[in-house]
Amino acid sequence: MDFEAIERLIDTRATAFVASVDERGFPCMKAMLAPRRREGLRVFWFTTNTRSMRVAHFRRDARASIYFCDEERFRGVMLRGEMETLTDAASRRLIWREGDTEYYPLGVDDPDYCVLRFTAHEGRTYADYHSENFTIE
Repeated sequence: MDFEAIERLIDTRATAFVASVDERGFPCMKAMLAPRRREGLRVFWFTTNTRSMRVAHFRRDARASIYFCDEERFRGVMLRGEMETLTDAASRRLIWREGDTEYYPLGVDDPDYCVLRFTAHEGRTYADYHSENFTIE
């Protein structure tokens, strides 16, 4: 398994696809901006609106997956794990960027600004007509 190639694919994507589980047990997928921070292939940090449907899903059921794809080369990686919804000051400040007031006009303490922290346990890659499962330690 070429983990460096997987990380390069992730780091060059502007979009991540994030899946949650709704109240009826169905998967729900959403395109989101790429993670603000990444710790290896284990932990990913995203921003979102506290009042969003996705946050409601994750507060009810933390099971999640994230997917990154290179459309030109038809390659991708899917990671499965849990998503936490964080509203503490330290987490908010950790990934806040200049310009975020466009989405959160009250700044880093805007009650509609929260952080999603995804922790992966396993994944699956697809490249060159081949799929492979892997575990994240």
